[in-house]
Amino acid sequence: MRPDDWYLTDDVHDFLAHAGDFLRSRPALHTTALTTLEKLRTGGADAPVTEDPVFGRLEEAGRVTAAFYRLTPHRILSTTSLTPEQADGLAAHLVTLGHRLPGVSAEIAAATAFAEAWQRHTGATPAFRNRIHLYRLGTLTPPEPIPAGRGRLVGAEDHEHLMRWCREAAEEFGEDVTINAETWPRTRFGEKRYTYWETPDGTPVSMAGVNPLVGGQVRVDPVYTPAQLRGRGYAGAVTVEVTRAALAAGATDVVLYTDPANPTSNALYRRIGYRLLTDWGAYDFG
Repeated sequence: MRPDDWYLTDDVHDFLAHAGDFLRSRPALHTTALTTLEKLRTGGADAPVTEDPVFGRLEEAGRVTAAFYRLTPHRILSTTSLTPEQADGLAAHLVTLGHRLPGVSAEIAAATAFAEAWQRHTGATPAFRNRIHLYRLGTLTPPEPIPAGRGRLVGAEDHEHLMRWCREAAEEFGEDVTINAETWPRTRFGEKRYTYWETPDGTPVSMAGVNPLVGGQVRVDPVYTPAQLRGRGYAGAVTVEVTRAALAAGATDVVLYTDPANPTSNALYRRIGYRLLTDWGAYDFG
């Protein structure tokens, strides 16, 4: 593989003009890239912060076969699937151009291949950070029985309550983020549309958010039920509610990430029809 098979740019519009069809060809697998790059393309208050961004695509035999992006020098590299040869070629190319990377995130095999290649070319010792499951909807299977109540879209009048639940969810997920009225549009929580599951008397008992439809895919995130309300079927009910809405809106793929260490949530999503697509992983390079 020649180094010039990789084409780099700092222009997200140019990148998507060449690599957009490739990303949309496997929307479930490229869910995070599609939503992140769409926010950059459209701009707005919730667009990710960028500083010297770099976007790259690999062209082989006249077609794009892999892609990556890195939004700031302090953010890890995010790549699509890579063979060991592709990973080595990308690492060598980036080193030649003087890029320094704090880490990589990709499908677990690709992340491992790139981390090993980066170590060969730079001497940096990769440290495995985490693994997460990526699930894709198969056949939606609502739980029986559905708990009493209904789903409803979260409105502007619910914003303070929604932010409080998102703060609780972020703390539980181990995320270091400040969520208030000022920071809300710039957090990953601010880009989503939310649904509550509420009891017959109108009390919210669980929530689910969804990312906007991009490239045929919708990602469910986050799903949160306060600890004292768990075990009653509320999370399953609200997840079914937003999944149905995504399908009705035209989504061809509905996906979600889960923590492999949480057997309760993984079992829940499998019961309602989600199936493991792949594992995602991240390495830090120190």
